[in-house]
Amino acid sequence: MSNAPTREVARRAFAAEFNDAEFTFKESDDERAPLYALLPTGERANRVFVVGTLTETEDIGEDSEYWRGRVVDPTGTFFVYAGQYQPEAASALRDADTPQYVAVVGKPRTFETDDGSVNVSLRPESITPVDEATRDRWVVETAERTLERLDAFDDEGNEYAERARAEYGEDVSPYRRALLEALEDFDTEADVPADA
Repeated sequence: MSNAPTREVARRAFAAEFNDAEFTFKESDDERAPLYALLPTGERANRVFVVGTLTETEDIGEDSEYWRGRVVDPTGTFFVYAGQYQPEAASALRDADTPQYVAVVGKPRTFETDDGSVNVSLRPESITPVDEATRDRWVVETAERTLERLDAFDDEGNEYAERARAEYGEDVSPYRRALLEALEDFDTEADVPADA
């Protein structure tokens, strides 16, 4: 057994939910403790796995390259930012053709604007071109993971759901609607009940 730290599981979330995940926290006071975003459906996420259409890339850096990418899934848009500390991801955005399907693994980041609103984005660890079948599979699997979180949202003892209710409120119906709308695009045999 190695004592090397293990990487956190990359959570799947649709843009509609991810962009509402404005609350971040650490589980210990250790300066190297992971920073988590709290998903509104009651799950902590230190890393996120998303697949969608890269529709736009732009170098928004002033003194050095700092790339912004827009990745669109059936429910909304993820904003991905990569600079000198994410050289592979920055290179992927610089060289990318748009539009194309991409898979992104990254860490959630929040930024408070001057007017007090919070923007949620991804700092990518990797950006990989994928095919349509991979994107479709991600949509179905993300719908299934979202449904699992929704089904467990009212469970007693679900610590992260309790936190989510405190931070975001009780209403998770927008995320149920988003997953159903995402699936409407597909003629698929997903394990999602029709009455979900």
